[in-house]
Amino acid sequence: MSGKRRRQRSRRPTKNAISRSTRAELQFPVSRVDRLLREGCNVERLSWRTPVFLAGVLEYLTANILELAGAEALHGHKKLISPEHVQRVVDSSHLGHLFEDNANPPVDEMPSLRK
Repeated sequence: MSGKRRRQRSRRPTKNAISRSTRAELQFPVSRVDRLLREGCNVERLSWRTPVFLAGVLEYLTANILELAGAEALHGHKKLISPEHVQRVVDSSHLGHLFEDNANPPVDEMPSLRK
């Protein structure tokens, strides 16, 4: 023997890769949400749970909006959901507050600076 040991290959089958979306039982892509969060340059550190949670929230909101839009379409005797059905649902329900732009609320008067 030359001092080298040969490793015997195990007869175990290799495990197939399971995506994070499949593990979390989500339809939304967790890896894409993770990539978009990291590319956004808005965080320095990111937990591995964050994209899973955010993908779950996005999936829940989307399912809720589509369910209400489907009911709106059936109410109008239609089988397909149109963008107008989705717009009516978002405008008429409490979901409309999610899509408002409150980043810069209007200011009535300028604050005075103290010296």
